[in-house]
Amino acid sequence: MVEAARLTAHFRLTVLDGRMYVETFRESIQTRALFTAWGIVQLMRRYPGKLPDLELMFDCDDRPVLPEIEYGKDGSEQPPLFRYGSDWESLDIVFPDWSFWGWAEINIKPWKSLLEDIKEGNKRTKWEDRVPYAYWKGNPEVAPWRGDLMKCNATNQNDWNARLYVQNWLAESESGYKQSNLQDQCTHRYKIYIEGYGWSVSEKYILACDSPTLLMTSRWYDFFVRSMVPQQHYWPVRDEDKCRSLKFAVEWGNNHPEKAKNIGKAGSRFIQEDLKMEYVYDYMFHLLTEYAKLLKYKPSIRPNATELCAEAMVCTADGNARKFMEESLEKTPSDSIPCALPPPFSRKELIIHRAKMLKAENEVKRWEMKYWDKQNIEKPEQPD
Repeated sequence: MVEAARLTAHFRLTVLDGRMYVETFRESIQTRALFTAWGIVQLMRRYPGKLPDLELMFDCDDRPVLPEIEYGKDGSEQPPLFRYGSDWESLDIVFPDWSFWGWAEINIKPWKSLLEDIKEGNKRTKWEDRVPYAYWKGNPEVAPWRGDLMKCNATNQNDWNARLYVQNWLAESESGYKQSNLQDQCTHRYKIYIEGYGWSVSEKYILACDSPTLLMTSRWYDFFVRSMVPQQHYWPVRDEDKCRSLKFAVEWGNNHPEKAKNIGKAGSRFIQEDLKMEYVYDYMFHLLTEYAKLLKYKPSIRPNATELCAEAMVCTADGNARKFMEESLEKTPSDSIPCALPPPFSRKELIIHRAKMLKAENEVKRWEMKYWDKQNIEKPEQPD
């Protein structure tokens, strides 16, 4: 069954007797596959000898490919496939994304050190003194909903309380990414998260600011966001009516500053405390350990597989890739065992959890509709 997941996988990863091997099937986007493998090598350095024998397939692309409807209701026919994000109708297994160990191509540092930088950036400007609008900067060309978002920028006719900017990565690379330092982007009272072609790696960076995240209706999820609750950790924004929804969110927050501040702080506290690098490793450890228990055979080393070790990977890398590997290297084993995880949700518990989230989203929607109904002026037209 593992072999059946090879159809879209970028690589096969095998752990055998405490050593790791990778068989590459096709190149991934940029260095996604390289840094994903690097992250698992670091996990093995953190907990040497503790990861069981296993074999898995990893797909480094953005969208899930295992729709639940095509497999048995209990998932018994599902070919196990790991990736960075999935959706509520798919069975792909979510795993921490490559950028936790650095995004070499756009000069984003490993998560552990970047998180400290963002914490310092949060201290520079108090929430009350930040620009009282919603901020987003990114590439609007990757998905139609991002292009649609750009229509919510302020014009001479309407101000939707949003300040939106196009990210030109070519220009940024030529200037040394001086305008893209994430620790310098916690300057507005509100930050917007919107997906790209699939789930967006920008999510954790946006949520780490103390500003409330205005989270556009999500189609996909990563491994941590399902633990976050609307109105508690972020503010939900409707994808089908972006501009009015953004305008209301900012108006509500500016009129309820303490509540807005608390949402921003709760969201960033979750990211800064519950998404520490040591907990990311523990999640990886438990996920891979539980996965290994399902295998009914002993993995073997494939003829085209290459053994990976930290020293060899660093020696063959250069530029930012080498720099970030050296920065994220686990130099010594952990002096504690992985933390204990609560048992996973049952299907019933998951349905209840989703219902709770939907209730919170619908409550915001009702407030929003009431807000527009009370306006004494004609509602501004949503841009085409």
